[in-house]
Amino acid sequence: MTIDGTYARAPLRHRQFRSRYLLPLVIGVIQIVGTHFAGHRQPERMDLDVLGVLLLGAGPVALVVRRRYPATVLGVVLATTLGYTLLDYPRGPIFLALIVAFVTAVMKGRRVEALVALALGYVGFLWAGYLLGVEPAPSLGEALGLGAWLLLLFAVSEIARARRERAIELARTREAEAKRRAGEERLRIARELHDVLAHNISLINVQAGTALHLLDEHPEQARPSLAAIRQASNEALAELRSVLDILREGQESVPRSPTSRLAHVDDLIAKTEAAGAHVTMRIEGDARPLAPGVDLAAFRVVQEALTNVTKHARDARVAVEISYEDRELTVQIDDDGVGAPVGAPSGGGRGISGMRERAAALGGELEAGPRPGGGFRVRARFPVKPEGAGRP
Repeated sequence: MTIDGTYARAPLRHRQFRSRYLLPLVIGVIQIVGTHFAGHRQPERMDLDVLGVLLLGAGPVALVVRRRYPATVLGVVLATTLGYTLLDYPRGPIFLALIVAFVTAVMKGRRVEALVALALGYVGFLWAGYLLGVEPAPSLGEALGLGAWLLLLFAVSEIARARRERAIELARTREAEAKRRAGEERLRIARELHDVLAHNISLINVQAGTALHLLDEHPEQARPSLAAIRQASNEALAELRSVLDILREGQESVPRSPTSRLAHVDDLIAKTEAAGAHVTMRIEGDARPLAPGVDLAAFRVVQEALTNVTKHARDARVAVEISYEDRELTVQIDDDGVGAPVGAPSGGGRGISGMRERAAALGGELEAGPRPGGGFRVRARFPVKPEGAGRP
């Protein structure tokens, strides 16, 4: 394949050539050759001369542009075919181009023009020869037969058009659904990667600042911070590999690390305290297994709230409260730090909006903002299925 895609475009050009030129060529050959041989058995009619051949070939030639100008092509083919019959040339497969032009017009939505051509063709082919004195008067059977044939042609064309439109609409619906799912998947991946990396990278940033400060005055005390950096980076890599394993196409591999859930909140608290904050946790109600989506979302809310504490209120006192109720799980994180200054750049973070999206996706809600007495509060509620629900 060349850089400009010449080889890639070649098959498309071949398909377009076949679709545009091959069918008219085949129809032209059939009409001219077939009528020539059929004329040998019709001595009462005029011999097929140059004008007759031109009239038989004009319709197929017009079919080349049938998709761009369906109504015009239908009119041209109808006129040339009717003119051929009125000149009393031999009969044969002379209506193929007209049939294709009619069906194309209907398929392209030019139904009014197609019906007008149908009516003109019925009158013209049935009565014009009689009025000009070149044909006998049509019988009742001929009139009914031609009418039935034309109605059948219109019905078949309409059915084909309807099926084509349904197929196009179905393809559009599938494409829109695919785009919607792709957008949701991109959002989910972005949210998951943010949640996986933000907490550990924030801890690394804090510990790195502490280590740099200690290296100047107390280098021997920098070891704990460097060890915390190493541990946080290893955990970030492990969680990132877990996410990538799940997202890898064509595989349903087991994650390298356990799925994050509320049972792992103690680890988050330990790392947050290592960064300088003082964290307490309280659990109300009987802790019980939750749906995986709710468990993960609640864990991510706690993780994001503690990440924000690490970023903006390192020395704060933080209270984490998890409340298990019959139909609801509530997660609340309060801190007494000063938080981020109003109007301070956030680096384009989507932490709080991501938490809201997680909660909303599960039918819950999230509130986040300054507390009346100072500090910051994050409170999320998730509906949960009560124990024993759904049992007979």
